Amino acid sequence: MDNKRLYIQTIGCQMNVNDSQRMASLLGRSGYLAVEQAEGADLIIVNTCSIREKARQKVMSQLGRFRRLKRNNPELIIALGGCLAEQEGEEILKSAPYVDFVFGTRNLNRLPDFIRRAEKGEGRGVHLTPEENYVESLDRIEIKPDKVSAYVIIMQGCDNYCAFCVVPYLRGPEVSRGAGSIIKEVKTLAGQGVREVTLLGQNVNSYGKKEGEIGFTGLLEEIGKIKGIERIRFTTSHPRDLSKGLTRLFGRMEKLCSHIHLPVQSGSNRILALMNRGYTREDYLRKVEELREACPEMSITSDVIVGFPGEREEDFDKTIDLMNEIRFDNLFSFKYSARPGTAALSLPDQVSEEEKDRRLRTLQDLQTVHTWEKNRRWEGRSGEVLVEGISRNTPDDLSGRLKDNRIVNFKGERTRIGSFVEVVIGRAYLHSLRGEFTREVSK
Repeated sequence: MDNKRLYIQTIGCQMNVNDSQRMASLLGRSGYLAVEQAEGADLIIVNTCSIREKARQKVMSQLGRFRRLKRNNPELIIALGGCLAEQEGEEILKSAPYVDFVFGTRNLNRLPDFIRRAEKGEGRGVHLTPEENYVESLDRIEIKPDKVSAYVIIMQGCDNYCAFCVVPYLRGPEVSRGAGSIIKEVKTLAGQGVREVTLLGQNVNSYGKKEGEIGFTGLLEEIGKIKGIERIRFTTSHPRDLSKGLTRLFGRMEKLCSHIHLPVQSGSNRILALMNRGYTREDYLRKVEELREACPEMSITSDVIVGFPGEREEDFDKTIDLMNEIRFDNLFSFKYSARPGTAALSLPDQVSEEEKDRRLRTLQDLQTVHTWEKNRRWEGRSGEVLVEGISRNTPDDLSGRLKDNRIVNFKGERTRIGSFVEVVIGRAYLHSLRGEFTREVSK
């Protein structure tokens, strides 16, 4: 019997990417083969994001495209999962009557049952009730990696309730996986050829605190002992909970990569308080200084929101000043987007779209200068690269990353994929580096 074809459209963060991988693995057991094109698929799953209005618009645009496919193939099943599914549920079915069912972020393990019911024509449905012990249910869904690096979920949900963010309402409160199950998964990945893991959670710094687990630094040290795993990354790290123990670990743990994503969101104490971030500008600057003291080669990336309700020109200027003081290696910047259910929705003094646009352009132009400055420092230097695969831009090139997370493209044999190599950087670009292979590095 031929396999049925599964197409998954993933929109959103690394957590969504990992969820999609788990869906594909789980449904593979039910006879579904993952394909790269939606055309000709028997099942389409849209794994959604709801962090900003733009992400929602992208989802609805994709659903419109898939509606045309269903007209040509009435047997096609279309499902919607992820954060937007959690947020809008029944509204999705009303606005997109060609969608067969909607499911939540905390019941992936029940997905095969939802699909069987849809295949039998048992009616459209919304499935948002969290599965009991849903985090530990991840242990039952093994992912077979197709690369030398892999994501590993260590916790789900968030307890921070930042004024702009819907995640606590959609993914629920913080729940950590047991350290034993995480270590078992990483060992399995190592046995399958994975050399680098990225640990995922909405706030990895608070891993295990509720459950009395070993804590995040302890978990990192245990994973560092696993044979075959040579690099460890993590995201995302909340500045308030960044401990001195974790900071010091960057200076003494060889396998821990010299990169941290530390979202600041604003350089104004007044706006940080309105955002309910739980730290001040001074706290953040002190932690950056400590990170760079522990690891001088540390690459620091961040998130900034412009146009948060009540943000005045002087508040925005403080964000610009912060950027000039820190000089981030890279920055993810966004206009504030009002999200249903969040505290910021009711705040006064909303900033106009025109002003948001102006501030965003100013901020991004400055970050371009800083990113160029940081990347050019690599010209003429050599660095160790984990070769991940073929370059997206040139099929004759290989591509990999330095420990500080910069992408490096260079000429090389495909047999080197999965290896560590030394590369001399010849030229820096805004989004990547160009290098020349010199030798393989034994591990």
